[in-house]
Amino acid sequence: MDITQWIDPLVTLAEEAGRIILEIYDTDFEVEQKDDQSPLTKADLASNAHIVAGLANLTADIPVISEEAGLPDFEERRHWDCYWLIDPLDGTKEFVKRNGEFTVNIALIRNHVPVLGVVHVPVKGATYIGCEGLGAERREAGKAPCRITVAAESDSPVRVVGSRSHLGTSLNTFLEILGEYAMHPMGSSLKFCLIAEGRADIYPRLGLTSEWDTAAAQAVVEQAGGQVLELDGNPLSYNRKADILNPHFLVIGAQDHDWLGIAQRST
Repeated sequence: MDITQWIDPLVTLAEEAGRIILEIYDTDFEVEQKDDQSPLTKADLASNAHIVAGLANLTADIPVISEEAGLPDFEERRHWDCYWLIDPLDGTKEFVKRNGEFTVNIALIRNHVPVLGVVHVPVKGATYIGCEGLGAERREAGKAPCRITVAAESDSPVRVVGSRSHLGTSLNTFLEILGEYAMHPMGSSLKFCLIAEGRADIYPRLGLTSEWDTAAAQAVVEQAGGQVLELDGNPLSYNRKADILNPHFLVIGAQDHDWLGIAQRST
């Protein structure tokens, strides 16, 4: 299977979804609450419908899991060795706040690993891509694609990226142990992208996320030379259990600190 053939169609699909989102972003949209108390807007649903239809046209034989389309029973999906995993609007809280820090995430999971990921940033018109065997790049309209890599060494002070909407005690403890740092709060999977292009050193996520929140951006980080590790040191993986919640994890750019040791002492 040559997954590189899907890069350009996926970028186009994500960009189209981004334009749909922005059309709604500029209106007086309503905000509903899902059962887990997270927000839901017309933009989430419209983006989801467009991406799911586009993927069906692109690869009718590959199943899709989306945040807004319901989670198939594990007894069915546990047998999938390849599937699409999408978050049609990652960062709905940031969308509602109108701060621009939201993304469209599309990932291909093969044997529990995100091997292809596209993260589109509608407000900036930028798209991050990670594809197994090809590395990672950033694309913007009117510019040549730019290869991206994680930082070779941490900055001083260490550049830490964290969730704008989900800070917590464990993160505060992590920062106390770390010492001198500069915090860069950011919404959605943009945090991963900062690591991938060398603009931040570490993203400790010591709280709950779901697999569709992380998969596409994990592919970008890993193909840029970084790591996304659970606190036991294993790479964050997918579709191994009935629920779709991730364990705590670290997104690592520069590998010149004992990030795992710090995180383990923080929780």
